[in-house]
Amino acid sequence: MATSISTTGTTIIATFLLHLLLVPYSVAQKLYQNVPSKSDVDLLEFPLNLEYLEAEFFLWGSLGRGLDCVAPNLTMGGPPPIGVKVAKLDPLTRDVIAQFAYQEVGHLRAIKNAVPGFARPLLNLSAASFATVMNNAFGRPLVPPFDPYANELNYLLASYVIPYVGLTGYVGANPKLESATAKKLVAGLLGVESGQDAVLRALLYERAKKKVMPYGITVAEFTNRISELRNKLGHAGLKDEGLIVPPVRGAEGRIKGNVLAGDRFSLAFGRTPEEILRIVYGSGDERVPGGFFPKGADGRIAKSHLKDA
Repeated sequence: MATSISTTGTTIIATFLLHLLLVPYSVAQKLYQNVPSKSDVDLLEFPLNLEYLEAEFFLWGSLGRGLDCVAPNLTMGGPPPIGVKVAKLDPLTRDVIAQFAYQEVGHLRAIKNAVPGFARPLLNLSAASFATVMNNAFGRPLVPPFDPYANELNYLLASYVIPYVGLTGYVGANPKLESATAKKLVAGLLGVESGQDAVLRALLYERAKKKVMPYGITVAEFTNRISELRNKLGHAGLKDEGLIVPPVRGAEGRIKGNVLAGDRFSLAFGRTPEEILRIVYGSGDERVPGGFFPKGADGRIAKSHLKDA
């Protein structure tokens, strides 16, 4: 009897001690899963480059002022953008773009609440910068040079150039993230960025057959050329589509209208940071800055390529 009691007591004590050891481990493991890893931090910081660009373009375009007035603490002392200004917009477009602008401010706050972040990089949002994109898209200089701030249609076309690149980056980053915290943040960012792109595409799709003056080129052709340029610069195949496509490339291979871009299963395309840098630099090379980022993008990923140049 004494031996039985002793054995039972030993078993209870051993079980209790094992429980004490396992519970802290499981708690620590759960905490670890919610803390962004070094890789997660890099992947979360990289999109700040695009978020800064979108915030400044949308704020200035709709309100005539940027982050230095609206949320100066978020710039962390980074240089003011080059050439950006208020656009000539109708009331509806101005309202929509102003909403986008404040959403981008929220995105900057959300990312910086999760990772250290970096100061606003030098951005070139001048009319000349966008004119260069359009010239490259058509393979010839447009006369007169394209001015994104001249009217709402031009501004919507210029806006077509930006958010979609960012959302493909979030799609590409998602499967590489390790922590639940990072995945939740990117899912939230992707949801709103996708919504912005959908609104822009819908507004342009409504005008798809309208000719952009004074060029005599339809809105649909502008979007197709811009998408083709991004595919070319990205060096990663078809990841971009305009508003009107051959039916075989439309949803289920049955329709030419393409208000939302997607692969053969109508899933969003994903891009790597390197592909994005090639596009926003306008150089087709992640090691050669230019375009919207005259001195290059910031963050460890972007800087690692600049060192290779």
